[in-house]
Amino acid sequence: MLARAESARRGALPEYDATIVWASALLLTLGLVMVYSASIAIAESSRASGGVPTYYLARHAAFLSAAVLAALVAFQVPLRAWQSLAPWLFVLGVLLLAAVLIPGIGREVNGARRWIALGIANFQPSELMKLAVVLYTADYAVRKHALLHSFRRGLLPMLGVMLVVGWLLLGEPDFGAFVVICAIAIAILFLAGMNGRWFAALVALAGVGFTLLVVTSPYRVQRIFGFMDPWADAFGRGYQLSHALIAFGRGEWFGVGLGASVEKLHYLPEAHTDFLLAVIGEELGFAGVAVVIGLFAWLCLRAFAIGRRAADLERPFGALVAQGIAVWLGVQAFINMGVNLGVLPTKGLTLPFMSFGGSALVTSCVALAILLRVDWENRQLMRGIPA
Repeated sequence: MLARAESARRGALPEYDATIVWASALLLTLGLVMVYSASIAIAESSRASGGVPTYYLARHAAFLSAAVLAALVAFQVPLRAWQSLAPWLFVLGVLLLAAVLIPGIGREVNGARRWIALGIANFQPSELMKLAVVLYTADYAVRKHALLHSFRRGLLPMLGVMLVVGWLLLGEPDFGAFVVICAIAIAILFLAGMNGRWFAALVALAGVGFTLLVVTSPYRVQRIFGFMDPWADAFGRGYQLSHALIAFGRGEWFGVGLGASVEKLHYLPEAHTDFLLAVIGEELGFAGVAVVIGLFAWLCLRAFAIGRRAADLERPFGALVAQGIAVWLGVQAFINMGVNLGVLPTKGLTLPFMSFGGSALVTSCVALAILLRVDWENRQLMRGIPA
């Protein structure tokens, strides 16, 4: 009787966590709608779009289709294959980051060289590097697990690799991506069992390093001053933040209505990319922003739960990958939301699954597919079926 009950329980176990699919689908759909709403005015007045109001909507829809297709393909790849590919994917990411800095290959926009032109679209290697760092650090931690207590043999090689990545990212410059990538690597090493003292030292070292990068860069210092009091120079260094706060203020509890934003009418820069949440706050109000925050919180919680289950099933690589994806999405969403709300200094980071941008959309969806693959393999093992 007990054997039959256990067999029935395992047979009734779903193939994957459907709530993750629904939460991400809601974010992707809402992102598509809000990108269209936030970009109409920009598209109508832009020479690049030819004055077509649906220009950014069409491109975002194309990126979303490519992202879903890439996710479906990524889900079919076994986790052991991702582990084998991790070092090569990381090397590819480093080479692409270096290629961005080569004149004639990297494309410069607004003083930053972060993209490689591919004809119909621009590719941003730093987005691929986020995924590569999740996979590579998880693989490294599994291979070097016995040495993680040693700074020289366990942590120093990884620290040296991350310094190279950081040097390339700061050359673009892309300080936001560097912060996210450092958070991913440090978190995965800590979750893998890194010595607590070394973890505290790495966090302190990262804090000191980020502070020095800010105080030695005049434009970053200006961003800090603009963040501390955006109204002191509302038409200069505090321009973006002041208009983002105005957007949230106008939205109040339930927003001014979909499509009725005023700030997106050439007042709020990057309304369809970095500051999409401000437009959501204006048009959908506190309720809309709370839904977005809740969906991201649920994704992160479920990702950590999947990682914990993988650890219980003695699948350390899958556990660290799932938790690394949770850290990636959680940290990036937190920074983007913090910047929009005036909690953090202005930084150019998109909102995962929602902001306009093909590279970020594709890599985020691929990461989600890998997370679902970890969950699927966990459930197969719980049924007694080799993954």
